[in-house]
Amino acid sequence: MNPPSPPSYRTSRPLRATIAAMPFLLPWLLGLLTLVAFPFAASLYWSFCRYDLLSPPQMVGFDNYERLADEMLHGGGIARALWNTAYFALLSVPLSIVLGIALAVMLSWKVKGRAIFRAVFFLPSVIPVVASSILWMWMLDAEQGIVNHMLELIGLAKQGWFQSSSEALFLGGFGSKDALVLMSLWGVGNFMIIYLAALGDIPQSLYEAAALDGAGPVRCFRHITLPMLTPVIFFNLVMGLIQSVQAFTQIYIVSEGTGEPGGSTLVLSMHLFLSAFKYLDMGYASAIAWMVFVLLMAITALLFKTSRHWVHYQGGSQ
Repeated sequence: MNPPSPPSYRTSRPLRATIAAMPFLLPWLLGLLTLVAFPFAASLYWSFCRYDLLSPPQMVGFDNYERLADEMLHGGGIARALWNTAYFALLSVPLSIVLGIALAVMLSWKVKGRAIFRAVFFLPSVIPVVASSILWMWMLDAEQGIVNHMLELIGLAKQGWFQSSSEALFLGGFGSKDALVLMSLWGVGNFMIIYLAALGDIPQSLYEAAALDGAGPVRCFRHITLPMLTPVIFFNLVMGLIQSVQAFTQIYIVSEGTGEPGGSTLVLSMHLFLSAFKYLDMGYASAIAWMVFVLLMAITALLFKTSRHWVHYQGGSQ
């Protein structure tokens, strides 16, 4: 005798559960469609148009992208913005990783008052961007800033900081981009917390085995700590790169929304903003946005491609 077939309500339960969940998912779906999907599609369409926000967009084909290519070849606005962004990212991201690891290692030592030191180093990362930007503008003022005053006390020359377009990387003195790098290191506490958590996950048995083999602190850091931190370093590298390209608020404040002095703070985000809302060239700004999107996707894909050679996961798998 065949067993009785299961009740029909079992087959309809997933459907009923989906219907019951829809009212709770609807606000999120509406937000996704109106705040993410629609702007995403609209910017792609506008990048092929001439659009000034006051009249209907007019299709111009690849004119905006040809303008970007021409500026890249002849050193126009987008070329300067790309260089400023690359300068800021290539300095701020590696320095934040190195400083974050150094602070995490030191704050993992079992010393008295360790929790207080952790809180002190993490506190700057929760200060609002506007407040910290104003603070740094005061500290790095070329004439009355406390940093230049301290440099004079130890016999060094004053630096231009936000009032200069020089670049320390090319021995021209510390300028506005270098000041922005210092500001970015102010919030390294976020990375420090992640590294501290990763340090706590490293098995102590590895250090005990290394100690039995006669390895000192330096060799333990090089052959145990650093390799075990590479997954977190990779994560912070990707996130730091994206954040450095998207940095806007602090740059807008210190340059008063102009990208000056000498266009040295005209990064990609600032160039996009000025093109869209000052010059009302939304088509060109949309093309910049898509260029940045493709560029970040390519760099991120390259990082993932190369990660197999230097990122080490517990268990040996990636």
